[in-house]
Amino acid sequence: METNQTTAQILQNLGIETLNPMQEAALKAISEDSNVLLISPTGSGKTIGFLLPILQLLKPDVPFVQCLILTPSRELASQIEQVWKKMSTGYKVNVCYGGHDVATEIKNLSNPPAVLIGTPGRIADHITRRSFNLDGIKTLVLDEFDKSLDLGFHDQMSFIIGGLRKLNKRVLVSATKGIKIPDFTGVSSPTLLNFIPEDKVAEGLVMKVVISEQKDKIDALFNLLCSLNSESAIIFLNHRDAAERTCELLQDMGIYAIFYHGGMDQDDRERALIQFRNGSVRYLVTTDLAARGLDIPEMKHVIHYHLPLQAHEFIHRNGRTARMNAEGTSYLIFQRNEHRPAYVDDNLEELELSENNPLPKAPDFLTIYISGGKKNKLNKVDIVGFFSQKGKLEKGDLGLIEVKDFTSFAAVRKEKVKELLQTIRDEKMKGKKYKIEVAR
Repeated sequence: METNQTTAQILQNLGIETLNPMQEAALKAISEDSNVLLISPTGSGKTIGFLLPILQLLKPDVPFVQCLILTPSRELASQIEQVWKKMSTGYKVNVCYGGHDVATEIKNLSNPPAVLIGTPGRIADHITRRSFNLDGIKTLVLDEFDKSLDLGFHDQMSFIIGGLRKLNKRVLVSATKGIKIPDFTGVSSPTLLNFIPEDKVAEGLVMKVVISEQKDKIDALFNLLCSLNSESAIIFLNHRDAAERTCELLQDMGIYAIFYHGGMDQDDRERALIQFRNGSVRYLVTTDLAARGLDIPEMKHVIHYHLPLQAHEFIHRNGRTARMNAEGTSYLIFQRNEHRPAYVDDNLEELELSENNPLPKAPDFLTIYISGGKKNKLNKVDIVGFFSQKGKLEKGDLGLIEVKDFTSFAAVRKEKVKELLQTIRDEKMKGKKYKIEVAR
């Protein structure tokens, strides 16, 4: 009965009333079986699905890392950490990834967390440095393990798992069916939880083809964005430099977009996502890094400027829209005679675009940067109070606020920004003066 009460309290902390069928199945299987393969679509709640049973496996009197979670990206690692913290379990968690200060991570690991989350490269580095003891790790989770393999983490993952001598539970998590499980995982004949629907296309998803008469598709993309009534969209390309170049071309044409890919500094990647989440930017030009595992809102429009090589990546990209019975559109931009991948239906509707649509409206909000965060004892309530009382902002002038460890970001209605910054220039928040400016 105690477990049920604890689970109910945690769900309340997470703002969830009940577990979905996938999470119920994951809770049971991971609690009882030694090898589990969980396959479920992007956005279905897999993180909660594996964190809840992990909590039940932890022991409060073990002074070592007990569970290691490996993820392909910094963003996914950070998101899992945030979900764990929101659960308010009482167990310490730490996250380690490239771009994070190594010295800070080593200091954190000197008081070992019960749950350690990280990217394969950084965790392998810490094992080499002997930053933490491996003997207490009984549970291993490889989240989006196929993406880690795609990104070339094979050797690091093999090295890490080879050092985990006391493992008795392995959990592989993916949003893709039919991925071969590498031998180095030690997973054989796992309990399979497959929640990918047989009909791969979401019911509410409409796909349309946009034809570019020119070899360069930028004009077709521009006309498409101008036809979307200023609604947000994610634009997928296959390469980092192409994402940057396309974003710059859109900006030259009067469309404010932002790019996002794995070659950017962590701070820049985080700021790009924050601005997209809070509506300061409507168009995210990105690689497949944004196809899964990211905390970004449900989209009505997904645009394939380039088509991916693999059908499963096409499915993940489209998973950014038409979720949970919502409706959305996936646009495929092709040159007139361009080869179409085998996974694309030949009978898709071709969208005729006008060249006379007005430019999308500029976003209503700007993102404001604040040089303090959780570690400075700042929270959302402090920022709302400061901007309202000292900055004279009204309720509708303030949008999404995100508080990080040492920085915070707030969306402020654009026409109020100049006056706000002047009004609070010499003011203190909670007795301290912070740098507050328009985020770069």
